[in-house]
Amino acid sequence: MSTPSSSASESPLPTLPATVPSQLEGESAAKRIAKEAGSPRERLTRLTSNGIVTAIVVLIAAIWSIPTLGLFISSFRPPAAIHDSGWWSGLLPPWHFTIQNYQHVLQAQGIGHAFLNSLIIAIPGTILPVMVAAFAAYAFAWMKFPGRDWIFLAIVALQVVPIQLTLIPILQIYTGVGITGSYLAIWLAHTAFGLPFAVYLLRNFFGALPSDLMESARIDGAGHVRIFFGLLLPLSVPSLAALVIFQFMWVWNDLLVALIFVGGGPNAPLTVTIAGLVNSFGTNYEVLTAAAFISMALPLVIFFSLQRYFVRGILAGSVKG
Repeated sequence: MSTPSSSASESPLPTLPATVPSQLEGESAAKRIAKEAGSPRERLTRLTSNGIVTAIVVLIAAIWSIPTLGLFISSFRPPAAIHDSGWWSGLLPPWHFTIQNYQHVLQAQGIGHAFLNSLIIAIPGTILPVMVAAFAAYAFAWMKFPGRDWIFLAIVALQVVPIQLTLIPILQIYTGVGITGSYLAIWLAHTAFGLPFAVYLLRNFFGALPSDLMESARIDGAGHVRIFFGLLLPLSVPSLAALVIFQFMWVWNDLLVALIFVGGGPNAPLTVTIAGLVNSFGTNYEVLTAAAFISMALPLVIFFSLQRYFVRGILAGSVKG
């Protein structure tokens, strides 16, 4: 008796049509292209990070720096050269640079004393609001007390109040107390004017810190003072540096507040002294260029020294996570 045919068991397995692999490859290629294209936000990020945009930004920065470069070159040129040709002529040989302009404004015009006055005004005028704002920001971010949100809202709303509206009432108070024209008067004024923005910036940064971090510190037995000095301040260096840059630039370049509360007396800062030079030496361009660059030198040094913290501090608290 013959055995059943084994052709059925030995028949080859069914194969996919030849078009299927090509279809799978087409689908994978489409997915790969879609993945490489990415979302519109990713495409925009790649677009803004290419060399063309970088070159445009560098070009804009160079154009923006031309007035500063012209001021710097003019401050080292003799008066005759300044009056006879533009500052760009100083870039070509023969060069006739001199420090006569700086010697004149530092010695004869009292810019050196005014520079010291600006330091005496700007350093406490920066430290005081930053220190007070740091304490207040921690309280608004991590301490619970009645009316906390409403008080914070009122402080933020003070940013829209023009400084000019407060000058006369504050001046009347200072006159009654007898501190008009003193360093204390302008320290208190800059502290009060700078606090709303400082509290707002630091509170956003402190509030964006992980709550688990604070809870762990409390479990370990840390109080508010230890958390503030041992935990928050080291973590908030970028935000504090950005705030220091803002406040110092504003205090150093301020003319209106210094003119109202200090005036042109022996405590006058650089801005008030240079404004007096403009009235007295309006035609002596070389004197004004040297004085103006002296007033710009220290803010430039501070900005470039802390610029790595600047962007990080501005963005602090804008994204939570």
